[in-house]
Amino acid sequence: MFLSPLDDLAQLRPLEPWQAPEFLAHIDRARSLVDPWIPWASLTTDLASARATLQRYADLSASDSGRIYGIWLDGVLVGGVMFTRFDTSSGVCEIGCWLEEAGQGRGLVTRACRALIDWAFTERGMSRVEWWVASGNARSIASARRLGMSRDGVLRQRYPYRGLRHDSEVWSVLAQEWPPAGDRSAPASGDRAEIDRLMGLFMDSFTNTGGRRADLHVIRELFVPEGRIISNIGDDPVIMDVDAFVEPRQKMLTDGTLTEFSEREVSERTVIFGSVAHRFSEYRKSGVRDGVRFEGHGHKTTQFLRTQAGWRMSSMAWDDEPARRPE
Repeated sequence: MFLSPLDDLAQLRPLEPWQAPEFLAHIDRARSLVDPWIPWASLTTDLASARATLQRYADLSASDSGRIYGIWLDGVLVGGVMFTRFDTSSGVCEIGCWLEEAGQGRGLVTRACRALIDWAFTERGMSRVEWWVASGNARSIASARRLGMSRDGVLRQRYPYRGLRHDSEVWSVLAQEWPPAGDRSAPASGDRAEIDRLMGLFMDSFTNTGGRRADLHVIRELFVPEGRIISNIGDDPVIMDVDAFVEPRQKMLTDGTLTEFSEREVSERTVIFGSVAHRFSEYRKSGVRDGVRFEGHGHKTTQFLRTQAGWRMSSMAWDDEPARRPE
């Protein structure tokens, strides 16, 4: 049986129909994290449906048009990666991933996805690997960035979920862009990767889509204690320390005022010089405020300092374009 180590305790190997009981137990643990983003997760609710999900991928594997693999950490299934589409005639495939909380923070998904992409390019001669992601799924978007993918575009209001229509983003990496064997760890290492991670955590902290609870308190860990956050939307800038920024927004995102909200970075320019860095970002956001759906976008400028604890944000300022309702 195929088996690939991801680290000293983690392994990547195929998920097969006979593993349906273990798969169902894992999905039940992961459900709150994966239901909004993985279509088959909502359908995998009992042993029969779990077996059907894995059988569908077994059939795709038999026809060389898709595959699914599990990630085991210390002998426990904690997540997985998959080829949701594998089209050898066009040379294009699509990968996806999921992970329960127990597997987070170890880089398992990044390493597992690299293994799949590497196999697709070097063994199967594919030309393009795609990553389709809901615009509100900040963690998945951060994973695409760590894999060195480029954002190709947004399909607006592509699909419905819980009564609302959601955007999909398409990311991709091409065979000629994929680093050679000795450089495959490069996209996830170094100063730039840490700055990407901080910005991803900042954006992700606002998300309360699909029943998820927003947690802005993580922002305190991203900034230096003296950090400042500045809103320049009105006539005069509003300059806040981190607590003054976090508290009212945490309340608004958890008391029902602002629901189904997500904010995502859609483009950025980052410059690093020694122990300081600057990032200029464009972002988009969407949600429901007081029962009314809205969309908006704007720009942020963020400064970073390298400290003894690693890179931290020192200041951020932003300006919004006026929010609008979907037409």
